[in-house]
Amino acid sequence: MKKILVMLMAFSVIFSGSIFAAKQTFVTIGTGGVTGVYYPVGGAIARLVNAKKAQYNIKATVESTGGSVYNINSVLSGDLEFGIAQADLTYQAYHGQGAWKDKGAQKKLAVVFGLHNEFVTLVASANSGINGIPDLKGKRVNLGGVGSGQLENSRDLLKAFGLKESDLKAEYIKPVESAGLIQDERLDAFFYTVGHPNGSVSEATSGRIKVKIVPITGTPVEKLIKELPYYSKGYIPVSLYPNAANAKDGKVPSIGIQALLVTSTDVPADVVYAITKEVVENIQEFKKLHPALGGLDIEDMVNVNVAPLHPGALKYFKEKGLKK
Repeated sequence: MKKILVMLMAFSVIFSGSIFAAKQTFVTIGTGGVTGVYYPVGGAIARLVNAKKAQYNIKATVESTGGSVYNINSVLSGDLEFGIAQADLTYQAYHGQGAWKDKGAQKKLAVVFGLHNEFVTLVASANSGINGIPDLKGKRVNLGGVGSGQLENSRDLLKAFGLKESDLKAEYIKPVESAGLIQDERLDAFFYTVGHPNGSVSEATSGRIKVKIVPITGTPVEKLIKELPYYSKGYIPVSLYPNAANAKDGKVPSIGIQALLVTSTDVPADVVYAITKEVVENIQEFKKLHPALGGLDIEDMVNVNVAPLHPGALKYFKEKGLKK
């Protein structure tokens, strides 16, 4: 009889252990290149969630990816549970525009919360003669990798200023490679939509070839913001790049786009709720994990209108009185 009881108890422990293991949820957050802002921001989210692994049974990991378009498509296909993506591309995917024109509206796409603002950053060698977007004509310019957010943004700006890609000697490579190419004098300029400070921009401005951040401003920019309201005006502080060939105390005007954490409506509401709760309730710690997050506030996280909030995020925001 004792042997039977021992066997039953052992079976019970094994069975309950397997049930506990079965409840463990693994989620992956798609980010961007390791030198960009998405990767450390994704890591910051994962760190906060994993600190409560015993409470939620959620284990979060981070994956370096090709950026916004890749992350959105991977979230929709179920290859990723979460991804960081630009607001403009999230809007286009949800409404079946841009890269999703042939696929139609991606109504499974949902926003978890808003993150930092990114800026379309135009970096050029000081001796290139590039002082504005019109000066890009005939120059060697990296517009961004195929499928990237910066490629869409650079195309928007070229169109706004009446330029075609064929007017430039256009390249379509990852921005992380641009810093080395501009220092090797194989590029005159490159676009990078990114939060600041950024490692690649620092690298580009710190080499033998003098490099500057070019203003993005003027009437065409004003018209673009009216046409595409996910763009907004902003400034890049030159103080973040002490080796840039700009006025040291200046701010370079540009246009900004908010980065978002996105997911699919297929991801369970309790998982999204837990991640939203941990990040929002630890926002002060979260902001310290990367300089680009320094200006983030809860209002920025909640008031996102390019696609619907996931029901799990909405539930949390309603409980806290942050959303009606």
